[in-house]
Amino acid sequence: MPNLSLNRRAVLAAPALLLTGLGARAQSAPASAQRRKVVLALGGKTALYYLPVTLADQLGFFRDEGLDVELRDHAGGSLARQSMVDGQADVVAGAYENTIFLRQTGPSATAFVFFSRAPQMVFGVSNRTLHDFRSPTQLRGRRIGITARDSSSHWFTSLVLARARLTSADVNLVGIGNTVAAVTALREGQVDAIANIDPVISLLEYRQDIRVLWDTRSLRGTKDFYGGLTPGGCLYARQDFLLRSREVVQGLTNAMLRALKWLQTAGPGDLVKAVPEAYMYGDRAVYLAAFDKSREALSPDGMVSEESIATAHRVLAGQEFMRQPARPISPGATYTYDFVRRAPARS
Repeated sequence: MPNLSLNRRAVLAAPALLLTGLGARAQSAPASAQRRKVVLALGGKTALYYLPVTLADQLGFFRDEGLDVELRDHAGGSLARQSMVDGQADVVAGAYENTIFLRQTGPSATAFVFFSRAPQMVFGVSNRTLHDFRSPTQLRGRRIGITARDSSSHWFTSLVLARARLTSADVNLVGIGNTVAAVTALREGQVDAIANIDPVISLLEYRQDIRVLWDTRSLRGTKDFYGGLTPGGCLYARQDFLLRSREVVQGLTNAMLRALKWLQTAGPGDLVKAVPEAYMYGDRAVYLAAFDKSREALSPDGMVSEESIATAHRVLAGQEFMRQPARPISPGATYTYDFVRRAPARS
């Protein structure tokens, strides 16, 4: 159960080599860019996972870069990813694993700024229908709520099931999104277990609807589950977009870094002013407690460690949801820090 006392008082009160040589013009927003209108897809924009994106939009950081960013929302990360594949979105905010997945399915995509260094995914079981839960083997035949098929919550669930030598075929996966509808689905018994993110999980914890089994909102929890640190959310795009629209990508990077810097010192009152009330699902204190619990997951500088990248590739290799690649995937081909290193916010 989240610690609410402090928050209630406060409420009431391309790979780098590929992109080398882009030039100094990419360091800040120029008078005119190749493309100023940007469609940024994401899977459930009210989730805390996307808070840095929300703030970059709400605080005008995208506009300051001369960008007209349309946040196009979807019910899950896989749907946001598919919108980019289909040419309906330029950039996606989502889990880093998507870049690995796309290396196998196409088209190739590259992460260019990270906003979290932990997945922030949580797996829990219903205290109503699985009150006697003792082992993952008890998940066989059960209904497990995920945001959407082939999303990071689906992949996280697959890793949980693998611990009991189960696969997705042994359970019933139900797409419930990551909004208040997911809370309702668990409480009404539509699902027996859930893989989701905050504030959904914290709302369920607060009312003791679930028992949390695996929690990657913290760095320690991430290490315990994956055997090492692994990245969370990032902005990623097709390589041709990175090369064709480098000034736009630089502007997006600059804005995200400003949002991450803002979050380093933001207090509860700052969040209340900046975040739309609807994103808090009717309980401001639970939302703020959830943010406090996962705050260390935020990347302070738009980057994650090489160890983290390596862990993600090691863990995902050979999993049921990852198709066998025609050739080995080089970790360095899935991300670049070229734009982060050029950003004025880093000085």
